[in-house]
Amino acid sequence: MRILLYIAMQIAVLVLVSIVGSVLMNLFGIYVNPNDYISLLVMCAVFGCAGSLVSLMMSKFMCKKAYGVQVIDTPRNSQEAFLVNTVAMLCQKDGLKMPEVGIYNSPDPNAFATGASKDAALVAVSTGLLNSMSQEEVTGVLGHEISHIKNGDMVTMALLQGVLNTFVYFFSYIITFAIVNAQRGSNSDSDRSPSFGSSMMFYTINSVMQMVFGLLASMLLMWFSRYREYRADAGSAELNGKQCMISALEALKRGVQPQPNKEKSYMQALCINGPATLSELFMSHPPLDKRIAALRESSF
Repeated sequence: MRILLYIAMQIAVLVLVSIVGSVLMNLFGIYVNPNDYISLLVMCAVFGCAGSLVSLMMSKFMCKKAYGVQVIDTPRNSQEAFLVNTVAMLCQKDGLKMPEVGIYNSPDPNAFATGASKDAALVAVSTGLLNSMSQEEVTGVLGHEISHIKNGDMVTMALLQGVLNTFVYFFSYIITFAIVNAQRGSNSDSDRSPSFGSSMMFYTINSVMQMVFGLLASMLLMWFSRYREYRADAGSAELNGKQCMISALEALKRGVQPQPNKEKSYMQALCINGPATLSELFMSHPPLDKRIAALRESSF
């Protein structure tokens, strides 16, 4: 269903971009050959969607490799048995198919859920989390990750990323056309028709525009990411009780805090606790204190 929603959203985005793009081009006096205009729309949609879809489809494989996740096929000790049994119990409560359960070696007390669909998910926890938290606190963390799976957050993030990418690419080109045409200062249609491959100035300006629009898109994406963390906290509170999730978040505060990692930036957004940045606008996770306060003020 969410894949169909993804396709429907992309069609809607193309229609909206086409309408807004036409208005902007008329406003700036930009002429684009109709065939080039359609090609531009298709190109932006393909590039906008392709990366996010590939990341979604490969997310489980990438996370396993990046973090060295050891999937628990058969529990070898009481700790692994507790993890598998707790995930199974929470999935039964939420009516979900049992995901893969794994452990990865890291001093950072953290956990994540990923996968291309609810029926093909992975829940993994770090050794740092298992060694520093009580079973009640671990249960709160697992409830949070199961809630991400139930809410379909992995697919929704990919959908939003694809939509934002399409807007970024398309409007970067439109603004670049406007600047280049203004620089030319010509009123003839032939002079105003943009060249797609010959102008170094075109590519330089387009790169700058993509960075600017990309920054704005990143702020919107991170806002949604923070929203989904609050929602997953609430989902865990519904499954296990509010105090259980509050205890888990307080335990995360006591542990080693995650540090920004460019190579794992996408995957860090999947974790229960993300790295802090200079501004909350660019944080994938709300500060732990705000998450705890939101739970305490909730009616669960």
